[in-house]
Amino acid sequence: MDSLYLPHCMTINEIIEETPDVKTFRLAFADDDVKERFDFRAGQFGLYSVFGQGEAPFCISNSPTRKEYIECSIKRVGRVTNAFHELNVGDPLQEMRGKNLIFAGGGIGLAPLRSLVWNCIDTRKNFRDITIVYGARSTADLVYKRELSEWVKMKRLNTVLTVDPGGEDETWEGEIGFVPTVLEQVGPSPKNAVVITCGPPIMIKFVLVSLQRMGFTPDQVITTLEMKMKCGLGKCGRCNIGSAYVCKQGPVFSYEQLKELPAEY
Repeated sequence: MDSLYLPHCMTINEIIEETPDVKTFRLAFADDDVKERFDFRAGQFGLYSVFGQGEAPFCISNSPTRKEYIECSIKRVGRVTNAFHELNVGDPLQEMRGKNLIFAGGGIGLAPLRSLVWNCIDTRKNFRDITIVYGARSTADLVYKRELSEWVKMKRLNTVLTVDPGGEDETWEGEIGFVPTVLEQVGPSPKNAVVITCGPPIMIKFVLVSLQRMGFTPDQVITTLEMKMKCGLGKCGRCNIGSAYVCKQGPVFSYEQLKELPAEY
């Protein structure tokens, strides 16, 4: 197998409702090469992630002699397990297959994007062009620097790095400018495309403005409101926006969905 720290995308082939609060998920690797290489022993566990929600370890509940799929049984008890229980057969990434993907990230906002980026890299044949525009206030504020260098060198990725004016040092070779401005300079086409953006609220606000100028429609844009969350259970009310609770209905929303709620950006 590859590095244990690299995620691999899986598709939900079947969901079995064991009890009112326990579901068994039958999963298959989206990449056939990974499926052939993957091996495990009875009693081992896996670390499972839902985009934008987090990750948690669960045991592999099927036998190693039945390696054509992976099964895990998950009890609904918290944020991550609730997210799993909201998934459907075919999730995740099905709606992005065959499309051009544009990632626009800022600062620590790259953290939730990172899982999705690596999943798309690991299943590269399922997507068309992949563009990454990522920036921070200064070179010191860029996260995952080793991985950024790796992405820049990948021939099948178009990775553009930028820092705010004044944030560059003598070794900086990337762009100088705010993420929305650099995104417009890169100029990805809205044709058959999906944009995923995460970062400081002010960055997201102006990224949405830039995307509108570039011809992207609200249903093509996915973003997150996770900064509004606190308890993650829909109890404290901090993340309430109109009729929605970010921790229960999100935190990932399309811009089209956000336009139906009181303004956040």
